[in-house]
Amino acid sequence: MITRYITFFLLLVISFNGFSFNDDWGKTGHRVTGEIADNFLTEKAKRNITNLLKGKGLAFVSIYADEIKSDDRYRGYSPWHYVNFSFDKKYGEETPSERGDLVQGIQKCIEILKSDDSSQEDKEFHLKMLVHFIGDLHQPLHVGRGEDKGGNDIQVRWFREGSNLHRVWDSEMLDYYGMSYTELANNADELSLSEIEAIEKGEVLDWIYESQNLAKKVYASANVGEKLGYKYMYNYFPTVRAQLQKGGIRLAKILNDIFG
Repeated sequence: MITRYITFFLLLVISFNGFSFNDDWGKTGHRVTGEIADNFLTEKAKRNITNLLKGKGLAFVSIYADEIKSDDRYRGYSPWHYVNFSFDKKYGEETPSERGDLVQGIQKCIEILKSDDSSQEDKEFHLKMLVHFIGDLHQPLHVGRGEDKGGNDIQVRWFREGSNLHRVWDSEMLDYYGMSYTELANNADELSLSEIEAIEKGEVLDWIYESQNLAKKVYASANVGEKLGYKYMYNYFPTVRAQLQKGGIRLAKILNDIFG
């Protein structure tokens, strides 16, 4: 009984400002996005990034923003993982959170990375954060509804286990598929130059609206208490793969602009 109360208390503690700290896209998903981005970097950008990260790759640093969540010094960055605004509004038509959000977080990271006044330490930190946040942007429920914590409050069953809609999209479809991040990245869809250019088109807010439109479809994809499994994987895992690939290509676009 005591253990149950402790567990419940911890779940309350890690829920912050209407959003619980799930591993957005899970470790595998973020690493896929980082690995794909590496393949789209210019040689100059790759050299500059490798130097800044002291030899580490984008896949390696892609989960840093989740790793620091347990450190109280970084608690202020927690709201940067998501953004919630009404589906019938544009970003900014409602007052953005004073504590920050995914849009503000990405903008701040880019600003620091472009500034000649930023220290190398600040640039390294915000590069790691940026890699993660571009991944978060492409998980549609990170642009979901605040009232259900981006689908965290929508309880479903994943095969035989209790789950929620957010977790299914964060990690459970990826985990069920069973491929490593390198296998998934190496088996990303082959795209033509025109298809890549279409993905690169636009800016961060355009991609936010795209993810929000996808979030509407995700919300309609399951009912509370529904058992999700093989059919759900068949219908939606291609979307997961596509979002991870888009995230990698768009991350590389931003990094090439900054570093190369």
